[in-house]
Amino acid sequence: MKPITILQPQKIVFGSGCIQTFVDDYLSLGFRRLFVLTAPPILPLIEPAMNRLKENGVSIEVCHDILAEPTLNDFNKILDSAREFRADSVVGIGGGSVLDVAKLVAAFIDSDQKAEDCFGTGFIKKKGLWLACLPTTAGTGSEVSPNAILLDERDRLKKGIVSPYLLADTAYVDPMLTMTVPSKVTADTGMDALTHCIEAYTNKFAHPAVDIYALQGIKLIAANLLRAVRDGNDTEAREAMSLGSLYGGLVLGPVNTAAVHALSYPLGGEFHIPHGLSNAILLPSVMKFNRPANLRKYAEVAIACGAPQGKDDNETAQNGVDFIYELSKAVGIPQKLSDLNIPQSAVDGMAKAAMEVQRLLKNNPREVTEQDARDIYNSLY
Repeated sequence: MKPITILQPQKIVFGSGCIQTFVDDYLSLGFRRLFVLTAPPILPLIEPAMNRLKENGVSIEVCHDILAEPTLNDFNKILDSAREFRADSVVGIGGGSVLDVAKLVAAFIDSDQKAEDCFGTGFIKKKGLWLACLPTTAGTGSEVSPNAILLDERDRLKKGIVSPYLLADTAYVDPMLTMTVPSKVTADTGMDALTHCIEAYTNKFAHPAVDIYALQGIKLIAANLLRAVRDGNDTEAREAMSLGSLYGGLVLGPVNTAAVHALSYPLGGEFHIPHGLSNAILLPSVMKFNRPANLRKYAEVAIACGAPQGKDDNETAQNGVDFIYELSKAVGIPQKLSDLNIPQSAVDGMAKAAMEVQRLLKNNPREVTEQDARDIYNSLY
């Protein structure tokens, strides 16, 4: 069995209402200046927790103007604010973009390095401030991953920074924080979490030590995403989605994602399509492309999704691809890139840009050429 390195926060707390555990833990640590990154819709949900911290003498600075696809410039402005506040600790409470920025703020606030010099894997030199992450979507799994994504305006391409020093000290996964997420965002982020699990389970670096997370994540999300989209107050579905998303995050560090994510980066970089939606629209087409390269694994994905078993792995795997197509339609994901106002004339440029993301393409079970990338994009018109 090949070696694998599994990195995750020192402490992971899961369960409805565990934002209160975050407050208790924080107060026991003795920090006094907390920099909070969040988003406007989340503010009413976290007000009681923030008030309790203030009542106990904690100074709090709240940054809530993070865009859906934060740029390098956005991050640097927020970092300046955190430095000016003299934060001694950081918490991210939000979706993937909020958590990614929180991780980067904690890492770079006392560093002489710049984020733009650390794109890629393993370039951050040291651990930063104490950091907690509380996800408010069941999507990116960023709360437990060593990855963060920013849009580099210079190249109009989303880029990843990957480092063990980006891991949160503690992740608090409270499904109650996802209850007010609109159905469209629930669909987009849920398909993103499903993509993490499927890509981790089927890629070249898949490993039995984390396959168990990926497979269980697929089962939970496939069975509960439509329920959560149709009824945001379905507590059971929200809890299952949060757990599935957590599993998807746990596989990102050890084996990472593959071609779906690589091909989605130009959609976000050039056309500012949200990350979850970019992955969601590409997932079925990339699965169809990859299926022949790993029939057994794709057949197992199909069974985990609840798709019918065929007469052999080939047929079962195809049933899985069909299931993902139907689930995508059922939760309202657009089926064409033209539905996102991306002109077909952009395909060549997007294919070229996607080929730059070799960090992820090297994981894909089937080699992706620039022509393959063009063909996948063109199939979505």
